[in-house]
Amino acid sequence: MAAVEDTAWKTGSAASFLACSPRRLDGERQQAILRATYELLGEAGYQGLRVDAVAARAKASKATLYRHWPTKAGLVAEAVRVCKGAEQAVPDTGTLRQDLVTWFTEMAAVITGDQGAVMAGLFTAMQNDPDLAAELRSMKDSKVQAANTICARAEQRGELRPGWHSGLIDEIVPAMFFMHSFAYGGPIDRPFIDHVVDDIILPLLKR
Repeated sequence: MAAVEDTAWKTGSAASFLACSPRRLDGERQQAILRATYELLGEAGYQGLRVDAVAARAKASKATLYRHWPTKAGLVAEAVRVCKGAEQAVPDTGTLRQDLVTWFTEMAAVITGDQGAVMAGLFTAMQNDPDLAAELRSMKDSKVQAANTICARAEQRGELRPGWHSGLIDEIVPAMFFMHSFAYGGPIDRPFIDHVVDDIILPLLKR
């Protein structure tokens, strides 16, 4: 049944709507659909997400969903972008170490909260859904920009030499946090964050 609906979302029942010019959704209606999608992701996971459940919770028609989001991956990605919360301001504490500690503390709060479980399920689903993988990978730019901003400020203060590689933060830190929390069951507390900053990230940035 799940495979039938996933196929329909992409090519079957949705097909008759794809040739139509979609009417713009008003903001309140769009928010209701995206919020319903995000809530159901937390309850049922990506594989268990069904268009009829989203439509029922948002009090919208399935035709509306198919018309505006022809793919399941597209709907889910937009729901994550809108509902996961506004991006935090890039920390600017005056020192590289404290900027990293502050940023990683905010990241830890997301990973250990409800959003972390949603994202963990989506990362698993990415392995079998190329469309979802492409959508979610396009969302990583904000973390890269934050890392660049923090490192550029540190260079201006003389804390880093030119040639630093900020991309290693995105390569290392989220993976460590997910493994420590979900695989090992450990807390992402201040001692662990200090360990990541002092023993791993700072030495790599300063090498």
